[in-house]
Amino acid sequence: MTAGAVTALRHGAAAKMAKVSEMYDVTWEDMRDKMRKWREENYRNSEQIVDVGEELINEYASKLGDDIWIIYEQVMIAALDCSRDDLALFCLQELRRQFPGSHRVKRLTGMRFEAMERYDDAIQLYDRILQEDSTNTAARKRKIAIRKAQGKNLEAIRELNEYLEQFVGDQEAWHELAELYINEHDYAKAAFCLEELMMTNPHNHLYCQQYAEVKYTQGGLENLELSRKYFAQALKLNNRNMRALFGLYMSASHIASNPKASAKMKKDNMKYASWAANQINRAYQFAGRSKKETKYSLKAVEDMFGDSANHSVLAWHRDLI
Repeated sequence: MTAGAVTALRHGAAAKMAKVSEMYDVTWEDMRDKMRKWREENYRNSEQIVDVGEELINEYASKLGDDIWIIYEQVMIAALDCSRDDLALFCLQELRRQFPGSHRVKRLTGMRFEAMERYDDAIQLYDRILQEDSTNTAARKRKIAIRKAQGKNLEAIRELNEYLEQFVGDQEAWHELAELYINEHDYAKAAFCLEELMMTNPHNHLYCQQYAEVKYTQGGLENLELSRKYFAQALKLNNRNMRALFGLYMSASHIASNPKASAKMKKDNMKYASWAANQINRAYQFAGRSKKETKYSLKAVEDMFGDSANHSVLAWHRDLI
């Protein structure tokens, strides 16, 4: 289909539905500014981007100046999310005419191949980009995304490790690698990745929480102690992190019932579990739930343990409810 045919098709479709500018009584400048805001804040509201962007492209392309090119790119990516290949192809063709040979445009071509599940074509294209520019991080990341889409996690892990040898400061890549290791149940390596993230982001409560979850999953008294400490750190950084609060309760409860724990350790962790249970109770009450519902919630936590050895911990905090 030619670009002209695509344009005609899309003009016809647009004519059948109300325009965004008419529905919301906004100017083209308002729509342009909204698109810029979505770009700058990394919104992934693809349907809205397609609705607003398509009207800008169809009706106001001549007024947008150089902004038209970044809008073409923005709309194309959103169109791929929405399975609008006609619109994606139109935007891609316009970008190719303006920027022939651009690696950025080639990457967009590869993303269209991915959307069409032409993974081999996409990988070949990314490999050509990397032959011309070995430092092109976007092409490397797209290759890794393809491995994940194909369910080839081990290949994705291998390529991510190779990538991090060159770009060790890429925090997003470290987190992605941690997630892949978790999916493969390689918790020791996942913990290492999260430790790298916590070194550079010591105030990120989510990294502390996820690290605590990994150590909790690994099990063993030493790992449970680390888990409890990092759940507590996550709470210190964000006292509204309910997942960390439940994690603190569960890790402390398990330590208190561990036969290898010392008497002092058991006593201390019974107190930690009691405190966490009290905070959970307060949170439920603050949310407007009844005490009866709160008891059911804590009973659900108790049932998750399935261990009569935890009854001493549970008895400790029942009077708090």
